Amino acid sequence: MEAKSRYNVAVVGATGAVGEKIIEMLEQVEFPIDELRPLASKRSVGKTVEYKSGEVTIQEAAPEAFEGIDIALFSAGGSVSKQLAQEAVDRGAVVIDNTSAFRMHEDVPLVVPEVNKEDIKDHKGIIANPNCSTIQMVAALEPVREKYGLNRIIVSTYQSVSGSGNDAIEELKHQTRAMLDGETVHTEIMPVKSEPKHFPIAFNALPQIDTFEDNHYTFEEMKMVNETKKIMSLPDLNVAATCVRLPFFYSHAESIYVEIDDESISVPQLQGAIKDAPGVVLEDDIVNQGYPTPLSAEGKLDIFVGRVRKDLDVPNGFHLWVVADNVLKGAAWNSVQIAQALIEINSEA
Repeated sequence: MEAKSRYNVAVVGATGAVGEKIIEMLEQVEFPIDELRPLASKRSVGKTVEYKSGEVTIQEAAPEAFEGIDIALFSAGGSVSKQLAQEAVDRGAVVIDNTSAFRMHEDVPLVVPEVNKEDIKDHKGIIANPNCSTIQMVAALEPVREKYGLNRIIVSTYQSVSGSGNDAIEELKHQTRAMLDGETVHTEIMPVKSEPKHFPIAFNALPQIDTFEDNHYTFEEMKMVNETKKIMSLPDLNVAATCVRLPFFYSHAESIYVEIDDESISVPQLQGAIKDAPGVVLEDDIVNQGYPTPLSAEGKLDIFVGRVRKDLDVPNGFHLWVVADNVLKGAAWNSVQIAQALIEINSEA
Protein backbone atom coordinates (compact mmCIF):
# COMPACT_ATOMS: atom_id res chain seq x y z
CA MET A 1 0.00 0.00 0.00
CA GLU A 2 1.32 3.41 -0.99
CA ALA A 3 1.99 5.86 1.83
CA LYS A 4 -0.45 8.79 1.66
CA SER A 5 -1.62 11.67 3.80
CA ARG A 6 -5.23 10.43 3.62
CA TYR A 7 -6.79 7.08 2.75
CA ASN A 8 -9.97 5.68 1.24
CA VAL A 9 -11.37 3.26 3.81
CA ALA A 10 -14.12 0.66 3.38
CA VAL A 11 -15.96 -0.92 6.33
CA VAL A 12 -17.57 -4.23 5.38
CA GLY A 13 -20.44 -5.11 7.70
CA ALA A 14 -21.07 -1.47 8.49
CA THR A 15 -24.50 -2.14 10.01
CA GLY A 16 -23.32 -4.81 12.45
CA ALA A 17 -22.34 -4.29 16.07
CA VAL A 18 -18.61 -4.37 15.32
CA GLY A 19 -18.89 -2.45 12.04
CA GLU A 20 -20.70 0.38 13.79
CA LYS A 21 -17.99 0.53 16.46
CA ILE A 22 -15.24 0.50 13.82
CA ILE A 23 -16.75 3.62 12.25
CA GLU A 24 -17.02 5.24 15.70
CA MET A 25 -13.37 4.42 16.42
CA LEU A 26 -12.19 5.76 13.05
CA GLU A 27 -13.89 9.06 13.88
CA GLN A 28 -12.75 9.12 17.50
CA VAL A 29 -9.04 8.70 16.68
CA GLU A 30 -9.31 11.07 13.70
CA PHE A 31 -8.08 8.41 11.30
CA PRO A 32 -6.77 10.13 8.12
CA ILE A 33 -9.71 9.29 5.86
CA ASP A 34 -10.32 10.84 2.47
CA GLU A 35 -13.42 8.72 1.69
CA LEU A 36 -15.30 6.43 4.07
CA ARG A 37 -17.19 3.73 2.17
CA PRO A 38 -19.59 1.71 4.37
CA LEU A 39 -20.51 -1.63 2.79
CA ALA A 40 -23.20 -4.16 3.73
CA SER A 41 -25.65 -6.63 2.21
CA LYS A 42 -28.26 -5.69 -0.40
CA ARG A 43 -30.96 -5.16 2.21
CA SER A 44 -28.99 -2.30 3.78
CA VAL A 45 -28.12 -0.50 0.54
CA GLY A 46 -29.36 3.09 0.60
CA LYS A 47 -29.41 3.34 4.38
CA THR A 48 -26.91 5.64 6.04
CA VAL A 49 -24.34 5.61 8.83
CA GLU A 50 -23.33 8.63 10.87
CA TYR A 51 -19.80 9.90 10.45
CA LYS A 52 -18.39 13.29 11.48
CA SER A 53 -21.78 14.93 12.02
CA GLY A 54 -22.96 13.77 8.61
CA GLU A 55 -24.50 10.75 6.96
CA VAL A 56 -22.75 8.38 4.55
CA THR A 57 -24.80 6.12 2.28
CA ILE A 58 -24.24 2.38 2.54
CA GLN A 59 -23.25 0.56 -0.65
CA GLU A 60 -23.50 -3.12 -1.45
CA ALA A 61 -20.52 -5.25 -0.47
CA ALA A 62 -19.53 -6.44 -3.93
CA PRO A 63 -16.17 -6.78 -5.75
CA GLU A 64 -16.51 -3.49 -7.63
CA ALA A 65 -17.15 -1.61 -4.36
CA PHE A 66 -13.43 -1.91 -3.54
CA GLU A 67 -12.23 0.10 -6.53
CA GLY A 68 -10.02 2.90 -5.22
CA ILE A 69 -10.02 1.59 -1.63
CA ASP A 70 -6.73 1.63 0.30
CA ILE A 71 -7.81 -0.13 3.51
CA ALA A 72 -10.80 -2.46 3.92
CA LEU A 73 -11.91 -3.42 7.41
CA PHE A 74 -14.02 -6.59 7.27
CA SER A 75 -16.49 -7.61 9.97
CA ALA A 76 -19.38 -9.31 8.20
CA GLY A 77 -18.77 -12.99 8.90
CA GLY A 78 -16.27 -15.53 7.61
CA SER A 79 -18.23 -16.42 4.49
CA VAL A 80 -18.25 -12.79 3.33
CA SER A 81 -14.53 -12.45 4.02
CA LYS A 82 -13.76 -15.62 2.06
CA GLN A 83 -15.83 -14.33 -0.84
CA LEU A 84 -14.66 -10.71 -0.97
CA ALA A 85 -11.32 -10.23 0.82
CA GLN A 86 -9.20 -11.32 -2.10
CA GLU A 87 -11.37 -9.23 -4.43
CA ALA A 88 -10.45 -6.20 -2.34
CA VAL A 89 -6.76 -7.14 -2.35
CA ASP A 90 -6.80 -7.62 -6.13
CA ARG A 91 -8.07 -4.03 -6.45
CA GLY A 92 -5.23 -2.63 -4.37
CA ALA A 93 -6.64 -2.63 -0.83
CA VAL A 94 -5.08 -4.02 2.32
CA VAL A 95 -7.70 -6.07 4.16
CA ILE A 96 -7.94 -6.15 7.95
CA ASP A 97 -10.25 -9.06 8.64
CA ASN A 98 -12.11 -9.50 11.93
CA THR A 99 -13.33 -13.05 11.23
CA SER A 100 -11.68 -16.44 11.69
CA ALA A 101 -11.44 -16.95 7.90
CA PHE A 102 -7.70 -16.31 7.54
CA ARG A 103 -6.30 -16.28 11.08
CA MET A 104 -4.39 -19.53 10.84
CA HIS A 105 -3.17 -19.10 7.26
CA GLU A 106 0.63 -19.21 7.25
CA ASP A 107 0.98 -16.14 5.03
CA VAL A 108 -1.52 -13.99 6.99
CA PRO A 109 -0.22 -12.06 10.02
CA LEU A 110 -2.44 -12.40 13.11
CA VAL A 111 -1.91 -9.16 15.00
CA VAL A 112 -2.41 -7.60 18.40
CA PRO A 113 -0.42 -4.35 18.07
CA GLU A 114 0.72 -4.37 21.71
CA VAL A 115 2.24 -7.83 21.14
CA ASN A 116 3.40 -8.34 17.54
CA LYS A 117 2.96 -5.14 15.54
CA GLU A 118 6.08 -5.90 13.48
CA ASP A 119 4.34 -8.92 11.92
CA ILE A 120 2.28 -6.47 9.86
CA LYS A 121 5.36 -5.99 7.65
CA ASP A 122 4.93 -9.57 6.39
CA HIS A 123 1.39 -9.14 5.08
CA LYS A 124 0.52 -10.12 1.52
CA GLY A 125 -2.69 -8.12 1.36
CA ILE A 126 -4.60 -9.56 4.33
CA ILE A 127 -4.03 -8.99 8.05
CA ALA A 128 -6.17 -10.95 10.51
CA ASN A 129 -7.68 -9.64 13.72
CA PRO A 130 -7.65 -12.35 16.42
CA ASN A 131 -10.54 -13.74 18.43
CA CYS A 132 -11.77 -11.31 21.09
CA SER A 133 -10.85 -13.52 24.03
CA THR A 134 -7.40 -14.19 22.63
CA ILE A 135 -6.67 -10.49 22.16
CA GLN A 136 -7.15 -9.50 25.79
CA MET A 137 -5.28 -12.53 27.09
CA VAL A 138 -2.13 -12.18 24.97
CA ALA A 139 -1.93 -8.43 25.52
CA ALA A 140 -2.11 -8.94 29.29
CA LEU A 141 0.44 -11.78 29.24
CA GLU A 142 2.95 -10.34 26.75
CA PRO A 143 4.78 -8.24 29.41
CA VAL A 144 4.96 -11.35 31.60
CA ARG A 145 6.38 -13.41 28.72
CA GLU A 146 8.84 -10.67 27.80
CA LYS A 147 10.30 -10.34 31.31
CA TYR A 148 9.88 -13.75 32.90
CA GLY A 149 9.13 -16.28 30.15
CA LEU A 150 5.93 -18.23 29.67
CA ASN A 151 5.49 -21.97 29.31
CA ARG A 152 1.90 -22.78 30.31
CA ILE A 153 -1.53 -21.10 30.16
CA ILE A 154 -4.83 -22.46 31.47
CA VAL A 155 -7.72 -20.05 30.90
CA SER A 156 -11.42 -20.09 31.73
CA THR A 157 -13.46 -17.37 30.04
CA TYR A 158 -16.68 -15.70 31.11
CA GLN A 159 -17.99 -14.21 27.89
CA SER A 160 -20.85 -11.78 27.27
CA VAL A 161 -23.65 -12.45 24.82
CA SER A 162 -22.56 -9.63 22.51
CA GLY A 163 -19.87 -12.03 21.35
CA SER A 164 -22.65 -13.73 19.39
CA GLY A 165 -23.97 -10.47 17.91
CA ASN A 166 -26.96 -8.20 18.27
CA ASP A 167 -29.48 -11.05 18.04
CA ALA A 168 -27.99 -12.61 21.16
CA ILE A 169 -28.40 -9.35 23.06
CA GLU A 170 -32.08 -9.25 22.11
CA GLU A 171 -32.43 -12.92 23.03
CA LEU A 172 -31.07 -12.27 26.53
CA LYS A 173 -33.41 -9.32 26.99
CA HIS A 174 -36.43 -11.35 25.89
CA GLN A 175 -35.60 -14.38 28.05
CA THR A 176 -34.87 -12.25 31.12
CA ARG A 177 -38.21 -10.42 30.86
CA ALA A 178 -40.03 -13.70 30.32
CA MET A 179 -38.44 -15.37 33.35
CA LEU A 180 -39.06 -12.38 35.62
CA ASP A 181 -42.70 -12.38 34.50
CA GLY A 182 -43.01 -16.09 35.21
CA GLU A 183 -43.50 -16.98 31.55
CA THR A 184 -42.23 -20.02 29.70
CA VAL A 185 -38.92 -19.26 28.01
CA HIS A 186 -38.66 -20.25 24.37
CA THR A 187 -34.97 -20.65 23.60
CA GLU A 188 -35.24 -20.25 19.84
CA ILE A 189 -36.95 -16.85 19.70
CA MET A 190 -33.64 -15.38 18.51
CA PRO A 191 -31.57 -18.46 17.56
CA VAL A 192 -27.86 -17.71 17.58
CA LYS A 193 -25.70 -19.60 15.10
CA SER A 194 -23.50 -22.32 16.62
CA GLU A 195 -24.69 -21.66 20.19
CA PRO A 196 -26.74 -24.14 22.28
CA LYS A 197 -30.41 -23.92 21.32
CA HIS A 198 -32.05 -25.99 24.06
CA PHE A 199 -30.71 -24.03 27.06
CA PRO A 200 -31.79 -20.48 27.91
CA ILE A 201 -28.97 -17.99 28.44
CA ALA A 202 -30.86 -15.85 30.97
CA PHE A 203 -29.83 -16.67 34.57
CA ASN A 204 -27.65 -19.46 33.22
CA ALA A 205 -24.07 -20.39 32.26
CA LEU A 206 -23.41 -22.22 29.00
CA PRO A 207 -20.09 -24.10 28.79
CA GLN A 208 -20.22 -24.12 24.99
CA ILE A 209 -19.26 -21.32 22.62
CA ASP A 210 -19.36 -22.35 18.97
CA THR A 211 -19.31 -25.98 17.82
CA PHE A 212 -17.50 -28.93 19.38
CA GLU A 213 -14.36 -30.26 17.70
CA ASP A 214 -13.31 -33.92 17.51
CA ASN A 215 -11.07 -33.44 20.58
CA HIS A 216 -14.13 -32.36 22.67
CA TYR A 217 -12.96 -28.75 22.83
CA THR A 218 -15.11 -26.11 21.18
CA PHE A 219 -14.00 -24.11 18.15
CA GLU A 220 -13.81 -21.03 20.38
CA GLU A 221 -11.49 -22.82 22.78
CA MET A 222 -9.25 -24.06 19.99
CA LYS A 223 -9.11 -20.55 18.54
CA MET A 224 -7.64 -19.36 21.84
CA VAL A 225 -5.14 -22.23 21.87
CA ASN A 226 -3.91 -21.91 18.30
CA GLU A 227 -4.07 -18.12 17.97
CA THR A 228 -2.11 -17.57 21.19
CA LYS A 229 0.74 -19.73 19.93
CA LYS A 230 0.81 -17.92 16.59
CA ILE A 231 0.63 -14.36 17.94
CA MET A 232 3.31 -14.97 20.56
CA SER A 233 5.46 -17.05 18.18
CA LEU A 234 5.53 -19.84 20.76
CA PRO A 235 4.46 -23.00 18.90
CA ASP A 236 5.36 -25.23 21.85
CA LEU A 237 3.51 -23.17 24.47
CA ASN A 238 1.10 -25.29 26.55
CA VAL A 239 -2.38 -23.73 26.31
CA ALA A 240 -5.79 -25.02 27.39
CA ALA A 241 -9.09 -23.14 27.45
CA THR A 242 -12.66 -23.51 28.70
CA CYS A 243 -15.01 -20.91 27.24
CA VAL A 244 -18.33 -20.12 28.93
CA ARG A 245 -21.18 -17.81 27.88
CA LEU A 246 -22.77 -15.81 30.71
CA PRO A 247 -25.89 -13.59 30.81
CA PHE A 248 -24.46 -10.08 30.61
CA PHE A 249 -24.31 -7.84 27.56
CA TYR A 250 -20.73 -6.61 27.03
CA SER A 251 -17.11 -7.39 27.98
CA HIS A 252 -15.38 -10.71 28.45
CA ALA A 253 -13.67 -11.77 31.68
CA GLU A 254 -10.99 -14.42 32.02
CA SER A 255 -9.45 -16.35 34.88
CA ILE A 256 -5.93 -17.16 33.74
CA TYR A 257 -3.37 -19.48 35.30
CA VAL A 258 0.18 -19.13 33.95
CA GLU A 259 3.50 -20.76 34.64
CA ILE A 260 6.63 -18.68 34.04
CA ASP A 261 10.28 -19.69 33.82
CA ASP A 262 11.50 -18.16 37.07
CA GLU A 263 10.31 -19.53 40.44
CA SER A 264 11.72 -16.56 42.37
CA ILE A 265 9.41 -13.90 40.89
CA SER A 266 7.06 -12.22 43.38
CA VAL A 267 3.55 -10.86 42.93
CA PRO A 268 4.76 -7.21 43.04
CA GLN A 269 7.30 -7.98 40.31
CA LEU A 270 4.62 -9.51 38.09
CA GLN A 271 2.27 -6.61 38.82
CA GLY A 272 5.02 -4.18 37.87
CA ALA A 273 5.52 -5.79 34.49
CA ILE A 274 1.78 -5.69 33.78
CA LYS A 275 1.41 -2.11 35.00
CA ASP A 276 3.99 -0.82 32.54
CA ALA A 277 2.49 -2.60 29.50
CA PRO A 278 0.85 -0.53 26.73
CA GLY A 279 -2.93 -0.76 26.58
CA VAL A 280 -3.13 -2.60 29.91
CA VAL A 281 -4.38 -1.17 33.20
CA LEU A 282 -3.62 -2.83 36.55
CA GLU A 283 -6.59 -2.68 38.93
CA ASP A 284 -5.45 -4.79 41.84
CA ASP A 285 -6.28 -3.32 45.23
CA ILE A 286 -7.94 -6.10 47.22
CA VAL A 287 -7.96 -4.02 50.44
CA ASN A 288 -10.48 -1.70 48.80
CA GLN A 289 -12.08 -4.36 46.59
CA GLY A 290 -10.34 -2.89 43.58
CA TYR A 291 -10.54 -5.20 40.57
CA PRO A 292 -12.08 -5.02 37.09
CA THR A 293 -15.54 -6.31 36.18
CA PRO A 294 -17.39 -6.61 32.86
CA LEU A 295 -19.46 -3.53 33.71
CA SER A 296 -16.46 -1.45 34.71
CA ALA A 297 -14.64 -2.35 31.48
CA GLU A 298 -17.61 -1.71 29.19
CA GLY A 299 -17.03 1.12 26.72
CA LYS A 300 -13.30 1.36 27.47
CA LEU A 301 -10.40 0.68 25.11
CA ASP A 302 -7.91 -0.77 27.59
CA ILE A 303 -7.46 -4.27 29.00
CA PHE A 304 -7.82 -4.49 32.77
CA VAL A 305 -5.96 -6.91 35.06
CA GLY A 306 -6.57 -7.68 38.72
CA ARG A 307 -6.46 -10.44 41.36
CA VAL A 308 -2.79 -11.20 40.64
CA ARG A 309 -1.65 -13.90 43.04
CA LYS A 310 0.83 -16.72 43.29
CA ASP A 311 -0.32 -20.31 43.08
CA LEU A 312 -0.38 -22.05 46.46
CA ASP A 313 1.43 -25.17 45.25
CA VAL A 314 3.40 -24.34 42.09
CA PRO A 315 6.32 -21.91 42.77
CA ASN A 316 6.33 -20.53 39.21
CA GLY A 317 2.53 -20.43 38.87
CA PHE A 318 0.37 -17.29 38.97
CA HIS A 319 -3.34 -16.49 38.67
CA LEU A 320 -4.75 -13.36 37.01
CA TRP A 321 -8.20 -11.90 36.31
CA VAL A 322 -8.42 -10.12 32.93
CA VAL A 323 -11.37 -8.10 31.58
CA ALA A 324 -11.93 -6.11 28.37
CA ASP A 325 -14.77 -4.82 26.22
CA ASN A 326 -15.08 -7.54 23.58
CA VAL A 327 -16.68 -5.31 20.94
CA LEU A 328 -14.04 -2.59 21.34
CA LYS A 329 -10.58 -3.97 22.20
CA GLY A 330 -11.75 -7.46 21.26
CA ALA A 331 -12.79 -6.41 17.77
CA ALA A 332 -13.34 -2.86 16.50
CA TRP A 333 -10.57 -1.05 18.36
CA ASN A 334 -7.94 -3.71 17.68
CA SER A 335 -8.84 -3.56 13.96
CA VAL A 336 -8.41 0.21 13.90
CA GLN A 337 -5.14 -0.09 15.84
CA ILE A 338 -3.89 -2.47 13.14
CA ALA A 339 -4.85 0.09 10.49
CA GLN A 340 -2.97 2.80 12.41
CA ALA A 341 0.08 0.57 12.72
CA LEU A 342 -0.10 -0.27 9.01
CA ILE A 343 0.06 3.43 8.12
CA GLU A 344 2.90 3.99 10.58
CA ILE A 345 4.93 1.13 9.13
CA ASN A 346 4.27 2.28 5.56
CA SER A 347 5.40 5.80 6.35
CA GLU A 348 8.66 4.48 7.77
CA ALA A 349 9.39 2.25 4.77
